[in-house]
Amino acid sequence: MSNRAVLEVIALDAEDAVAAEAGGADRLELVTDMAADGLTPSVAAFAEIRAAVSIPLRVMLRVADGFAAGDIRVLVEKTRAMRAAGAEEFVLGFLDQDGHVDLVAVERLVAELDGCPWTFHRAIDRASDRDVLRKHLADLPGLDTYLTAGSPKGVDAGMDTLLAEAGHSDLPGYEPQIMVGGGLRLDHLPRLRAAGIEAFHIGGAARPGGWSGPVDATAVREWRAVLDS
Repeated sequence: MSNRAVLEVIALDAEDAVAAEAGGADRLELVTDMAADGLTPSVAAFAEIRAAVSIPLRVMLRVADGFAAGDIRVLVEKTRAMRAAGAEEFVLGFLDQDGHVDLVAVERLVAELDGCPWTFHRAIDRASDRDVLRKHLADLPGLDTYLTAGSPKGVDAGMDTLLAEAGHSDLPGYEPQIMVGGGLRLDHLPRLRAAGIEAFHIGGAARPGGWSGPVDATAVREWRAVLDS
């Protein structure tokens, strides 16, 4: 069995997706509106990206900036539309105003996913208690990944938390894979890999021209080379 690290890249459109796949990405996170930290893309954008690449796509389920679920009916509609269009993997995560996981919203969407794999995203970094959040989500079907920087401030601030959680894989709630993203840099990788972390997520790092420019295959290739070395 290969222990090749998973490299996930944010894609906004088919151009991004093709470049990320060419650079060696294993999976894409599909979003729109990065000014709001990534919202659910259109079904048309999903379909265009799905036709352009062969690697797995995780579709963001999020309709408003912040970590509140917002209008759950809109979320459910978007989820059903994505499932009908052929989406098979998803990204979601909601908190209430006290920083606890919004189980009502999460369970409502997970019911729509019908067993599809999904990532709980960086809402965990804003949770009032990360360990409690993990335990509350532990029995939900399909949850296979936590996207986290260990801190709302990014990987620099969250490194100790990430390293500690990587050592807890035998505890309840820690079975899903840790995917590190959020201010992640190439120089973070050796410590994270040494701790046994095998999944990494990049957005801006794949775009030398910033969010107004496309994913650059060469930038992705550099990450792939470091992860494979």
